[in-house]
Amino acid sequence: MPKVDVYNLKHEKVGDLELSDEVFGAEVKEQLFYEVVKAQLASRRAGTASAKERSAVAGSTKKIYRQKGTGRARHGSIRAPSFVGGGRAHPPRVRDWSYRPPRKVRLGALKSALSLFCKEGRLIVVDSLEITEIKTKAMADALGTLQATKKSLVVDSKDNEKLRLSVRNLADAQFLPPEGVNVYDLLRHDHLVVSRSAAKALEARCLSTKADGGTP
Repeated sequence: MPKVDVYNLKHEKVGDLELSDEVFGAEVKEQLFYEVVKAQLASRRAGTASAKERSAVAGSTKKIYRQKGTGRARHGSIRAPSFVGGGRAHPPRVRDWSYRPPRKVRLGALKSALSLFCKEGRLIVVDSLEITEIKTKAMADALGTLQATKKSLVVDSKDNEKLRLSVRNLADAQFLPPEGVNVYDLLRHDHLVVSRSAAKALEARCLSTKADGGTP
């Protein structure tokens, strides 16, 4: 069972925390990252690309000119793709690109990502992320003190509005509640900064998902 140090916002050690070996000490299966991130990015695609074919564009259905004797190619409609303003041949259609990998794959990828942060020493657990005021500079200084100056994912309760608003304007940091943590956002950050309660919430989320068959 991995044990991590717990710090305050001044980077002073105030204790330690035992984490579940199944969530933060699991085998890192990098092949699952590809499957889940690909699905997440596919689900973000708007799928709104669309164009009209010849039956949908405006224009007369009258034959342009007689079939024979003109020396030109035979045409039956001004709406053909070869004419300016005509319909497109094989145009793109509105479609839904989203799909979901199996539940075990999604859960395994999330556990692998959390375990990767823990094994590489990029998981920073803070006793409390409660701050007294909404101040972006103070939050940037706190992350610097915690040695999380690179891209950081800050995780705490969704009720911590002051923290969310303080992190919002930081170019290299993002705030997420424990229930919103996902593989894509984990992998695109260098550090994972979590409060003690958020770490336990992440742990409970992964373990309860296995038990009740829900979505990670």
